[in-house]
Amino acid sequence: MEDLDWETNRPAVFGAAYRLLGSVAEAEDVVQDVWLRASKADRSGVHDPRAWLVTIAARLAYNVLKSARVRREEYTGPWLPEPLPTGPDVADRVIVDDSVSTAMLLVMEELSPPERVAFVLHDVFDVPFAQVAGVLGNSAAAARKLASRARGRVADARAARPKASRAERERVLTAFRAAAEGGDIDRLVRLLHPGAVYVADGGGKAVASRRPITGADRIARLLAGVAARSRTDRIGLIEVGGELALATHRDGRVVWVDTLEIADGRVTALHRVANPDKLGHL
Repeated sequence: MEDLDWETNRPAVFGAAYRLLGSVAEAEDVVQDVWLRASKADRSGVHDPRAWLVTIAARLAYNVLKSARVRREEYTGPWLPEPLPTGPDVADRVIVDDSVSTAMLLVMEELSPPERVAFVLHDVFDVPFAQVAGVLGNSAAAARKLASRARGRVADARAARPKASRAERERVLTAFRAAAEGGDIDRLVRLLHPGAVYVADGGGKAVASRRPITGADRIARLLAGVAARSRTDRIGLIEVGGELALATHRDGRVVWVDTLEIADGRVTALHRVANPDKLGHL
């Protein structure tokens, strides 16, 4: 595999699979499958190893994604992507941009599988439309249209959800953590936008609301109540998906991760992953 520079290109392979599937575990399975297939393939005609490997990953992930849509319809409560650890202390390097953030992954979740594949391959990894078409089984023109539609929806979402600076995010998360640890409902209300939305993913394996909750007061009371009942040890800052988030610990393990969308110094959306199957890698 030296001719493919596997170790250098592995982050791109994983990154393509994770962006398509929103699952660290499933993305790692795809990476292993890509390695096996690539090691046995005739590579004499491969001129761009990165694009070739990413295309294989996308083809495998595309098949998983189509079946995953059915599984998610049967999922208990809301489905959220698995938190992807990023930052300087992460052993396995990943390619990070805002397309691995929870907010953008949820936007891409609303795309059709072909739109998602076209967008990720072309717009994120610069794979030519002719190769994208090969994955999707259509023409380059059709792949171009799919990517254009997806690009428009992603652009609309980015415009509607301006990204907070790292300094603002750290300031708000630090204040939010202190309020949550202290069960300070009034302070939580002040930190939450009046129209804030809370979504929790317990997957039927952890206690979590099975419907989104809207409104600063309702969310603040719920968070304070959950914290009081759960008897957790601490809440720490963690980087997932290229952004600072909050990880709550009990007995030395992470029991849930909160990713927050922030605008004008207040939390507009809070996504909590509590399904233990999605936290084992943290």
